[in-house]
Amino acid sequence: MLNQLILKNRSYRRFFEEQVIPESVLMQMIENARLSPSGRNIQSLKYILSSTKEMNEKIFPCLAWAGYLKDWPGPIERERPSAYIVMLNDTLLSTNYFWDHGIAVQSILLTAVEHGFGGCIIASVHKENIRTALNIPEQYDIIQVIALGKPKEEVVIDPLSPDGDIKYWRDDNNVHHVPKRKLEDLILSALSSTTK
Repeated sequence: MLNQLILKNRSYRRFFEEQVIPESVLMQMIENARLSPSGRNIQSLKYILSSTKEMNEKIFPCLAWAGYLKDWPGPIERERPSAYIVMLNDTLLSTNYFWDHGIAVQSILLTAVEHGFGGCIIASVHKENIRTALNIPEQYDIIQVIALGKPKEEVVIDPLSPDGDIKYWRDDNNVHHVPKRKLEDLILSALSSTTK
């Protein structure tokens, strides 16, 4: 069910690096992104797929990993992603990609979860470094990078604490905790189920 896929679709930052994502699965991720809605149907998003050690090593140093985990520099060797998708916007097609990147990345990550993998959206990217490392032409704006692999960590959803702190954190067992607001705190008005 979709609800279960969404529950499993957490931001994973530690992976079994040796667990390869098949090329067919990476292509299915992009296929599902391709089939997703696009503002004005412009379809200006483009992708660079990386699943080799050599290319992954070029991408990794260009990323910042977890803003709230100040003492954690990112995954150590053997816990790094086994694949990346670099999401770009082709400015020759449009300079405004609206909400397309959010829709596309959700399709990509739900596909990953469906196949037993997981990922993390990384918008904190040293864009000029990655442009140079991957020789990305100037016509493509770098939007974000999706880190992918077989998750090596447990991520749990917690209720928001009374003080309203939304920062994710890790406990002594390296379980990653993500506070979420209650459903009733999100809905400002609801339709009545009663009829006259």
